[in-house]
Amino acid sequence: MKSVVCHSAKDLRVENTELPALGEHQLRVNVAFGGICGSDLHYYQHGGFGTVRIKQPIALGHEISGVVDGFGAAVTGVKKGQRIAISPSRPCGHCRFCQAGQHNHCLNMRFYGSAMPFPHIQGAFSEQLIIEGYQAHPIADHLSLSEAALAEPLSVGLHAIQRAGSVLGKQVLVTGCGPIGSLLIGALRRAGAARIVAADIADLPLKCAKEMGADEIINLKTQAEALDQYKVDKGQFDAVFEASGSEAALRVGLDTIAPRGVLITVGMGGDISLPMTQIVAKEVDMRGTFRFHAEFATAVRFLNEGLVNGKPVITGILPVDRAIEAFDLAADKSQSLKVQIAFADAVA
Repeated sequence: MKSVVCHSAKDLRVENTELPALGEHQLRVNVAFGGICGSDLHYYQHGGFGTVRIKQPIALGHEISGVVDGFGAAVTGVKKGQRIAISPSRPCGHCRFCQAGQHNHCLNMRFYGSAMPFPHIQGAFSEQLIIEGYQAHPIADHLSLSEAALAEPLSVGLHAIQRAGSVLGKQVLVTGCGPIGSLLIGALRRAGAARIVAADIADLPLKCAKEMGADEIINLKTQAEALDQYKVDKGQFDAVFEASGSEAALRVGLDTIAPRGVLITVGMGGDISLPMTQIVAKEVDMRGTFRFHAEFATAVRFLNEGLVNGKPVITGILPVDRAIEAFDLAADKSQSLKVQIAFADAVA
């Protein structure tokens, strides 16, 4: 079968790989669509991110949907041909974090396409996969397999909201309106935020943010002064979600957040300097957010029931044979948000 494998920076190949044997509790799935994530791009462009580096060839990808092709003898309640979103989160269930309900911090996590452990955890950009039964989430008949592959990035946004606490009736700022930020905006609207302001440095993601439910969009390159009204009286936003990983965006959030506001850092950038006097004086509650687990089922439900419409986020779909072209397209933020790879002749 064909898989999209990264060997090192700028060395991405579509090559043949072997499918593992099917276990009695497992499913065999024909992969339909896979979305290219920022972490996939970091592996492709730089050979890793932060201290994480590729040390052996690794199949990329973790935002996927597919169709059940077969299953083990102990599997019940699943039928061949069932259309599913596939959670890439495979915690061990036994470590102290899993036992505490913090599955996203599992000490033995097998998250698709991760070079954090060694040997690396192979990713899901392959024509077929063997998955655990609990990874399969059935999708509604009306939901396309392309949209179903958005369940993973939507889950990231849902977990970020969980980390923030209630946003009901609050004024919220989202900085960085790529796929994660835009899907987060859709989730914030569903969670009851009263007013959502979206900020970015490019028009394409801001257009998407508006379609996803932002009340106001601000281009920080051309209309930064539009944020001045939110800096008065020590800041106006009850919650800020920083989804770009940019130090400049984080400082915008700190300038506009109200005292005792919650600032959630969603984007994963490099090391930055922090204005500690501002953080202390405003009593800002700054929290990180990492991946998700239980939120995946909620994300699939939201997509199934039309509570969040992710279509505006998808800007391109290319076949697996053009995977390298797809990665280059995804890296061009002037014309792309979420670019997906099509692995089968599935219904889009």
